[in-house]
Amino acid sequence: MMTLDDIDHALLRALGRDATQSAGALGRELGLSQPATWRRIRRLQDAGIIRGRKLDLDAGKLGFGVTVFLGIKLATKGRVSLEDFERAVSAIPEVQTVEHVLGMYDYRLRVTARDIADFERVLRRRIMTLPGVGNVDANVLLSEERRPGPLG
Repeated sequence: MMTLDDIDHALLRALGRDATQSAGALGRELGLSQPATWRRIRRLQDAGIIRGRKLDLDAGKLGFGVTVFLGIKLATKGRVSLEDFERAVSAIPEVQTVEHVLGMYDYRLRVTARDIADFERVLRRRIMTLPGVGNVDANVLLSEERRPGPLG
């Protein structure tokens, strides 16, 4: 495991706030030169600490007004491989995240849809027909507050 210093932590916090900043801008904020900042970013990427930069889209403004979290318990663990289920569920465009979890459910999915009727269509025609699906529990997202991660 790579040892991070205070500058690495500050760099990660700054990128967490705005991943589009240039190495020069980040360097000015942290008191480093642009090349030194770039080398640190590259080292963090090579170590797998920075895995990429993501685009954060507003689903509601794109016409997807409903987000539902599904807890899925597989009915036949022995007959359906987890990889088969994961591959099938990941192919559904409305499924934003697939998390294999420990507890009451085997999987937690984040599903976006245009409205409740659209979600019902996705649930009935796509998710409930997946191999091995047993119990499904749904929670509709009412609001979301984003908090900084452990480095924030």
